[in-house]
Amino acid sequence: MILVIYASIIGAAIGTASGLIPGIHVNTLAVLMAVGLPFTTDALSGIVPAGQVPILMSSAVVSASVVHSFTDFVPSVFVGAPDEDEILSLLPGHRLLRDGKGMLAVRSAASGSLVGASASIILAIPLQYVMLSGLSGILERITVPMLIVVIAATVLHEKGETRKLWALALVIVSGALGCVSMTSGSDWSGPFGIGSVLFPLLTGLFGIPPILQSSGSGDIPEQRDDPGGADPMPGAKGVLVGGVAGWFPGVTATVCATMAAIISKEDKPERFISMVSSVGTASVVFTLVTLSVTGNGRSGTMLVVRDLVGGSITGFCSPSFAALLLSVAVASLLGYIITVRAGRALSRMISGSDASRMNRAVLAAICSLVAVMTGLNGLALLAVATVAGMLPSISGVSRISLGGCLMVPVLLMRIGLL
Repeated sequence: MILVIYASIIGAAIGTASGLIPGIHVNTLAVLMAVGLPFTTDALSGIVPAGQVPILMSSAVVSASVVHSFTDFVPSVFVGAPDEDEILSLLPGHRLLRDGKGMLAVRSAASGSLVGASASIILAIPLQYVMLSGLSGILERITVPMLIVVIAATVLHEKGETRKLWALALVIVSGALGCVSMTSGSDWSGPFGIGSVLFPLLTGLFGIPPILQSSGSGDIPEQRDDPGGADPMPGAKGVLVGGVAGWFPGVTATVCATMAAIISKEDKPERFISMVSSVGTASVVFTLVTLSVTGNGRSGTMLVVRDLVGGSITGFCSPSFAALLLSVAVASLLGYIITVRAGRALSRMISGSDASRMNRAVLAAICSLVAVMTGLNGLALLAVATVAGMLPSISGVSRISLGGCLMVPVLLMRIGLL
């Protein structure tokens, strides 16, 4: 247990780096950690039995994934570079930032993620038992219908025929952009070989348009920090929806966040942020449950865990599964603390700064990161995605429709058309 805790602390440091630095995805770092397994085994020989190294490496990977799900909100709200699980909470976070409440956004995200992680840990073993009793097969059969329902709901929740048509058009446009970028065969690795197509795609669709459309005048308000202002209760809703992301193969946390946004009409931005953040963190825990039941990974990090520990994680409450739940608990506590402190540091840095100068600096930073992480192909995709990302403000349609960039490719892959 002590070794698992140490490994979880190391993983937390890795997840902090991937969460706070836009463009570096935790899946990439997890793969690099797996590649380094032989070197780690040699380095720990004589200290740790060789048979325990895979579960310790897995603990670090799971911890990194959990902490990433906490900290990735910070660059979303302060830099405008969203991660896959944070695209829907970007605008509410930006709105709170402009009102001097950036820390309220950060605390709400951290609280939501903590609620999501805590509740998921409590539910993990009972859910594992239920899924082993036959539920997993039922969920597999209804994946495609559920995706269709979510996409339809994305369009139909808009009021008025014109807005519905616009929403449908945005789902198609963003979906086509997602399909083309993910299947084009282009090299998205960039000079350092660690890039992901999702970075320019999501940043162009969700991150840059609000910056371009803001007036950019005046100073960013002094950021206030009210420790008692965050409401963690909406995170409970995210737990239920996050379970769907973990149970259903091919259903991402973004799809589930879209469902939550449509079903639950949270009127306060901080409550919405808490709910969406809970979805992302809960889905990490539930994908671990699914791995223990089916032996199949539903995310890049869980595929790495599967390759590391093999079949030792499968079965009801196996020792490997229990160790990884401990890792989740440690990572959740660290993730909350790191997120709040990182948010506080960035909040102090930007308080009172000139908005127009900051917008220009952020745009330059984003373009530089895209170039470094994904190369010229990434810059081209960023430009096209930014144009598409401007359409919701022109049409007056919710930006949720742009979630088609992920939902449509997942659906087409599930039915064998992509």
